[in-house]
Amino acid sequence: MNQAIIQTDRLTKIYNPDTVPVHALRDVSLSFEQGEFTSVVGPSGSGKTTLLNMIGGLDKPTSGSVMIDGVSITGMKDRELIDFRLKNIGFVFQHYNLIPVFTARENVSFIMLLQKRDKAEMMERTEKLLQQVGLRERMDARPKQLSGGQQQRVAVARALASRPKFILADEPTANLDSASAMNLLDIMEKMNREENVTFIFSTHDQRVIDRARRVITMVDGAVESDIATDQKSQTA
Repeated sequence: MNQAIIQTDRLTKIYNPDTVPVHALRDVSLSFEQGEFTSVVGPSGSGKTTLLNMIGGLDKPTSGSVMIDGVSITGMKDRELIDFRLKNIGFVFQHYNLIPVFTARENVSFIMLLQKRDKAEMMERTEKLLQQVGLRERMDARPKQLSGGQQQRVAVARALASRPKFILADEPTANLDSASAMNLLDIMEKMNREENVTFIFSTHDQRVIDRARRVITMVDGAVESDIATDQKSQTA
């Protein structure tokens, strides 16, 4: 049995507490093991993106805690969080967030440059990742020269570049056509199964949900259900 790499304990987030309180998360306690391929689903405003932001250290909880591989990130200062994310967490966003003046190669290698990796190692890993996502021939193209699906594949390669403990993907297929979305999911699922890369998705997309081996449903900031779909057994 894999060891839990992420644990949230009674995670609560309240926006505008002094005016009109909005309860984005309500006492959310979850754990995630290495190698999961999990979708967090629910209607708009259910708290799924807020949950990913808390796990990724992009926002701070009102109360409760987040542990990553036994390390609490809840009380970290901003500089500590930036360093921790750089070394441990990969992100894939709905709008790609590529640097427009960089080539695909430069976008993928940039995070390793920040990590001060050896140049030869950095170039080798960059080329390997872009080959894995099917962009070996487009490594020197800039984002505006790539389709939406290709840009998102660059984003996945970038997220993997730092060898993170896990990847958080917030609506990664929302702007893609069906063919591009299925191709991207094929790539991520292959990396998950062959390299044990953990993926946690926030999504409305049924195509992503159908691929997940665990589906967490959120309603009004709370976990309504937590189902291991490959075992057809409910765990919460």
